[in-house]
Amino acid sequence: MLLRPYTPADLDELLTLFYETVHTVNDRDYTPPQLDAWAPREVDRVRWDSTLQAHTSLVAVEAGQIIGFGDIDTTGYLDRLYVHKDHQRQGVATALCDALEAAVTAPVLTTHASITARPFFIRRGYTVVHAQQVERFGVVMTNYVMKKQR
Repeated sequence: MLLRPYTPADLDELLTLFYETVHTVNDRDYTPPQLDAWAPREVDRVRWDSTLQAHTSLVAVEAGQIIGFGDIDTTGYLDRLYVHKDHQRQGVATALCDALEAAVTAPVLTTHASITARPFFIRRGYTVVHAQQVERFGVVMTNYVMKKQR
């Protein structure tokens, strides 16, 4: 597995990975309407590309295929972390998270973790600040504000 910086040429593959991962991996914790609101078929491609370029954004590549990606901003907010549905529990998220966390100097790291991802972040030393209800496209779902002191 190789970690490398995101490039705009990666966007289509990342969006497909995002959609398929959310709709497969997270389906045990969220309802179909919640999954559709979280990862709709059509997303704001310009916003995705712009934030991925503005943040430290990495992709994990294996055999020429993107198998994961993540991004973090300069304040230590870990925005996205997704691993291909067929590459779960193979160390991809850990490698991405290690590299992203090392890329910033913020004293506190923050993320908004899904129900599904919460145990992963707890194992990494993050603590739950509070559960929250977020609304997307009129659909409410739970996630967790989590922080890690360095």
